[in-house]
Amino acid sequence: MSRCLELAVMGMGSVSPNPMVGAVLVHDGRIIGEGYHERYGQPHAEVNCIKSVKPEDRHLIADATIYVSLEPCSHHGKTPPCADLIIQNRIKKVVTGSHDPNPLVSGRGITRMREAGIEVIENVLQAECDFLNRRFITFHTLHRPYVVLKWAQSAEGYMAGTGDAQVWFSDEYSQKLSHKWRTEEDAILVGARTAIVDDPQLTSRLWPGRNPVRILVDPQLRVPQTSRIFGEEAMTIIYNEIKEGLEGGNVYIRLRSGENFTTQILADLYRRTIMSVIIEGGAYTLHEFIKAGLWDEARIIMTSVSIPAGIPAPAIDGKIVKEEQLVNDTLIIKMNERL
Repeated sequence: MSRCLELAVMGMGSVSPNPMVGAVLVHDGRIIGEGYHERYGQPHAEVNCIKSVKPEDRHLIADATIYVSLEPCSHHGKTPPCADLIIQNRIKKVVTGSHDPNPLVSGRGITRMREAGIEVIENVLQAECDFLNRRFITFHTLHRPYVVLKWAQSAEGYMAGTGDAQVWFSDEYSQKLSHKWRTEEDAILVGARTAIVDDPQLTSRLWPGRNPVRILVDPQLRVPQTSRIFGEEAMTIIYNEIKEGLEGGNVYIRLRSGENFTTQILADLYRRTIMSVIIEGGAYTLHEFIKAGLWDEARIIMTSVSIPAGIPAPAIDGKIVKEEQLVNDTLIIKMNERL
């Protein structure tokens, strides 16, 4: 199962809104096949695993055990059900990690295989498998995207200067790491002030991979149309209080007045099948998501850069799950324990 996880993570940033899944086929203690879900719309892990078996080993498939990090699917989507594939190949034993929370599966794959006479062992390394697919699980259980908060802060705990001049805290390595993170999430969100002061592109240009959908919270439409956030590199969704519709390849969504914008945005992103979002500022936007309890993970880059005054970084509780020294900065990752 550990090998399944190693394989599954190779699909990071390429399979959403599907989960990351790895599969390993073992006969008499020897791996005879392995595979992972490589890209959305393409074959699932079980298919690639079985296809990888060498011709001279194919007669061993029926007497083998297949390990899968997530319950095999039981419905027709972009590809046929993997539970049926396992049954058709007469594999005698299946070992799974996580349950699939998708209502279209949710135990049906396990039931179908057992009814076919296959031995099924569940919940092997379940915590590790669940953590790998925390975005997928959050999406299907809480009916909202998985929310990652991210910011860099100065030695004094400021995340921005007091004026309109842009201040860089993190170094080149940390900036590349941030762009890598962008390729791993479906969307990236900022508020109007960040868009005006920093004029960010919000792309992953410093790291190979896809650009996330850009989300701009701009109630009064203050951000100039010449801003780089409206560039052609990716689509931008603008949540505002003035207009709605498609314009210049971007989508305008009108927020309902008197209601919390955080819940409105996450509900709309859920309807758009956006499974995860990384929020990169500014301070007010981050604070509002924290105050609403609508966050799952916070990535804080602590730097040694010193400024005399600035906007304080958000105060956030949570369990520290990682503290890592980067080149010049320190990365702290917290998880929301209330969920």
